[in-house]
Amino acid sequence: MKQIFGRRRFLGAAALSLPVLATRQALAQDARESLGTMIGKATGGAHPLETIMQAHPAALRPELNGVHPRVFTTKAGLEQLRQRARSSHRAMWAKALDGLVAMREDPPPAPAQKRRAQNTVAIGIVGAALAYQIEGDARYLEAAKRYMDAAVSYDVWGYTYSKPNIDLAAGHLLYGMGTAYDLLYDVLSAEERTRYRDKIVRQARLLSAHFKPTPGKSYSYSQNHCFIPIAGLAIAAYAVWDEVPEAAQWAALSRAIFTRVLEVASSDGYFYEGVEYWVFSMPWIIHALDAFAHAAGDDMYDEPSLRKAHLYIAHSITPNGQDVFDFGDVFEGPITRSRIGEEPARTHPNGKLHSNYNLLYRLAARFGNPEAQGVAAWMASLGHVCQEDYWSLQWFDAALPAKPMSAIKPHHHFEELGTVYWRSDWTAKATAFAFRAGPPEGHHVTALRGKLPDWHLEMGHSHPDAGSFILYGGGSYLTGPMGYAGIPSSKLSNTLLVDGQGQANEGGGHDAFRGYPYERLDKIRITSVKLGRDHADIVAELAGAYRPELGIERLERRFSYANKTWTTTDRMHANKPVVLTAQVHGDQAINQVGAQRFVIAGKPSSLKVDVRTQGAKAVIEPGVVIAAGPPGKVDSGPREERGMVLRLSLPASQDATLVTSMRF
Repeated sequence: MKQIFGRRRFLGAAALSLPVLATRQALAQDARESLGTMIGKATGGAHPLETIMQAHPAALRPELNGVHPRVFTTKAGLEQLRQRARSSHRAMWAKALDGLVAMREDPPPAPAQKRRAQNTVAIGIVGAALAYQIEGDARYLEAAKRYMDAAVSYDVWGYTYSKPNIDLAAGHLLYGMGTAYDLLYDVLSAEERTRYRDKIVRQARLLSAHFKPTPGKSYSYSQNHCFIPIAGLAIAAYAVWDEVPEAAQWAALSRAIFTRVLEVASSDGYFYEGVEYWVFSMPWIIHALDAFAHAAGDDMYDEPSLRKAHLYIAHSITPNGQDVFDFGDVFEGPITRSRIGEEPARTHPNGKLHSNYNLLYRLAARFGNPEAQGVAAWMASLGHVCQEDYWSLQWFDAALPAKPMSAIKPHHHFEELGTVYWRSDWTAKATAFAFRAGPPEGHHVTALRGKLPDWHLEMGHSHPDAGSFILYGGGSYLTGPMGYAGIPSSKLSNTLLVDGQGQANEGGGHDAFRGYPYERLDKIRITSVKLGRDHADIVAELAGAYRPELGIERLERRFSYANKTWTTTDRMHANKPVVLTAQVHGDQAINQVGAQRFVIAGKPSSLKVDVRTQGAKAVIEPGVVIAAGPPGKVDSGPREERGMVLRLSLPASQDATLVTSMRF
């Protein structure tokens, strides 16, 4: 695709209206994606977002007009933060100052097209600006302005070849520039204010034009490419509110979209895009809601999805404290777990998980929740890393006690998403597993979609993995999926294949569920759960995951744990003879050691697999992934081998039972 916004083309397009510019930008998006917005058939009447905007305009609090700072705090609030930095939060603040990216490296020069480069610039801007306000050291002010100048120099915010000016980097930089403009307003020269404000306004206009409700437009409210840009728009709106009349519309639009974002979120706290995207996405929900709460006096926090978010991230961490139960698009499977390649510098800096645990400080403080505070303290004790440590100064409530992890149940059933986590305890020596069998965005979606015509699903980061499991024991990640994929497939997880084929509409692109009836996915469900101190028994029905033409009428997977052994019992009935295949993945070698016995190598512990059903054919082969491609063409990545996979198949039949046991 040709670059739309090269310098010459942009200057020549100056006469175009902003909506036209935004439309042309959207054409740079790959046609196989439906991230952010999508144009469909108009239904008549006011767009639902327009109705919400009228009812909840999210106007700036009158007492904050003409006042800076005002988005996240005030001058009085800054003085309180300075006192914290010198007393109760001293260690936290010192750690934040040591990690400021703007003090470690120069911002990348224009056009800054390296992946995530502009995102990092935004984080650098905010950290340096806040550091200046707390410390009063001119070095921080100069660093903030150096990074702000870099942001102004980027003609395109984002990638020139994929959704320029309307996607993730645009949201990041609106957040960075808006926050710094607000924090530093009184110390910026008139020329600097004008230059920074003009860039903020230009980019906010482009972004708002793209997201503006029009007849037939729908939004991927639950998907991060929708709400991350909009979080930046909200913050920018309040930063320039009394200087730009349009800012009121930006705030109202942002607030309306976040109304929907919270409405479609799973009430059990589970994040359907996976742990990596919880880490990446949750900051933007927090930043947006903080802006609405402080600048507009409009507190939107009180939602079950946020009250329970700490449970999701706590149970998602494996007993070693540094790996995760990685359902969906999460890291690179065996590669990440081996800490090789370039990615660990991002996912595990200095060998520690980048988890953004300080987000839980904010949730704990808002809800007065010692349990969330305890999870955050536990994650901090594991040495986890936060990208924006500096916000702990405002988010952490030192007076709120932390509930010890030993007082939190070590197992949990996320009913909406059909996912169960179990561990023997919260220590590093624990045995643990995770099992999932539910629709990709949750059971609540079936009823909710009919009520929200302005919502479309984009489930590319979910994998067709119903019935899959992840096992941890003996200090080892024993078996699990192969990680982030450009083209997700059931072959990447410990689930079942039918005639060698997987679930939903896999193979057609990054979203394996596109065009597959959600009502059918909703039939994937856990029908029975029994969890105890030293045992577990889960029964799930999976037939809805498979296309009707495969002939599956019933497919039950029973997953149990007792006597330090995991057992899967798969019972199938089909309307024609089919081959049922179960899979067990390994990060390292898989060896056959008996007629129906296998060992999946691990360190320090290995997984022993016994096939209890006679006549099963075993195949051991490399695990193959179509890795993620560049932004906008995520399904066009390279073919990679990640670990090994054991596939166990029964002869074709209409009725079959396959039993497999595993222990370390």
